[in-house]
This record gives sequence, structure tokens and C-alpha cells, in this order.
Amino acid sequence: MQVRSHAKINWALRILGKRPDGYHDLETLFQTISLHDTLTIRESDEWRLTCDDPSIPTDESNLILQAARALGVPPVEIELTKRIPAEGGLGGGSSNAAATLVALAQMFGVDERALHQIALSIGSDVPFFLVGGTAYATGRGEDLVSLPPAPEIPLLLLFPEERVATPAAFRMIRRYSQPAGVEAFDDALRGDLLAHRELLRNDFEAHVFESIPRLGQLKRRVEESGAAWAGMTGSGSTIVGAYRSAADRDAAAASFSDVRTQSAETTA
Repeated sequence: MQVRSHAKINWALRILGKRPDGYHDLETLFQTISLHDTLTIRESDEWRLTCDDPSIPTDESNLILQAARALGVPPVEIELTKRIPAEGGLGGGSSNAAATLVALAQMFGVDERALHQIALSIGSDVPFFLVGGTAYATGRGEDLVSLPPAPEIPLLLLFPEERVATPAAFRMIRRYSQPAGVEAFDDALRGDLLAHRELLRNDFEAHVFESIPRLGQLKRRVEESGAAWAGMTGSGSTIVGAYRSAADRDAAAASFSDVRTQSAETTA
């Protein structure tokens, strides 16, 4: 079995406060995009994970193996073809875990209604990747409301060499936000999403950009390149530009020779 494991961006990300369990309450608008890893799953007499990216661990610390073992199915061999950068705010590890759960549930006849709790036990973003598309999320990111899909929007992703570990990003937070509410995002999606710049903001940006000024500079360059909207996704470090047309996006990409880029689109 071969399955795609799509990346996500956050159109918006508000940090509402710290919870008694040590996690933070969030409000975010998730969006899956066309950039994806590929998982190839084969029958095996023992658990085995391989990856074409040597920087990705293939031991029990990898969420793919954690997801597979949590499902309680017979051992398989999983080959990961990696395209989503690690520690980029694109949810690659969480997406891999969710894709593993769905694929193995289909392969071994597991009731998919059981997957949500397993997904949450692995990571806060994992439940979203079970549904994908465009979704409003609160709590740790697990309380999901599917919203009208965003139109297909051309995106330019910038992958700086700098990386931001999520725990470190949370430690930078010194103030919290009020939620915007699901209705505000629903209205934006039914109109011109990219015109709602104040709504589409990320609370991590101010703190991360202070710590790593180059990321803030890259966001400004994306805006100056003609993007209708630009922002950092997740806790970083990927910077995303959303453009009115693929031609505008492709023209802008030519101005970023000093940083790795990737063209993509939103997906339902």
C-alpha cells in the first residue's frame, strides 16, 4: 500500500493560555497543502522503518512507529519518502503518524472511529490530519470543526536553514490572545480569505522573529514580492506566501535565490 502524507499550514494561530496539564490552549485554522511525503507499506515479519532522508530517525522516536504500535496491528515494513522539512511548522511528523493510522486501519480492518483518541495520544496536530482540508481547531488542536474548503490558492514556501523547536517556541510566549471565534473564520472563508490579514495572524511570530530576525526579514520580502498574504506557519520556521495567481507566485519565487523554496497549492 502506498499513501500520501500531506503537509499543513496554519492560516492563523492564537495562543489563548496555559493549561493545568502543561499544554497550551490554542485557536488555529489548519489547511492541508499539496506538499507531501509518501509512505509505502509492505507486509513483514518484523517492524521496520526506512527513510530516504538520513536526518530523520527511524527508531522508536519516530511517530510513524509509535502510531503503528499504538494501533495494535501485526508488524509491517514502512518506507518513508521525505519531502516535508522537519521542524518547519508544516506538521510532517504528525501527518506521517495520521497517514500510518489510516493506512494500517484499512489494511487490517480496524474501526476508524477509534483513531481519533490514538492520534491525540501521539501528538496534538495528529487528529487534524485524519480529516485534512480546512478546519478550525481549539484545545490543544484536537477539537476540530471542518469549514468550507479554501479555494485552490497558489503558495510559495520558504525553508530557511534556521529551525525552531516547538517547545522552545512555546517558552518564548509572554502574553496570550483572545479567540476570534469560529464564525469569523467561517465568514472569511466564504468571502475573500486573503483580505483578512488581521484575522490571519500567528502569535508565535513576534517572539520567534525577535529571536531569529532573518525569519521576519523573509516574511517582509514575501509581502514585497506581491503576496496577498504572508505568514509563518506553526511555530516556524517555514514562511508562507499566498498569491492571487500561479504566475504571480512563480515570478516571486525567482527573487529568493538565497533560500530554498517550494511551490504548492491548498488542497481540500
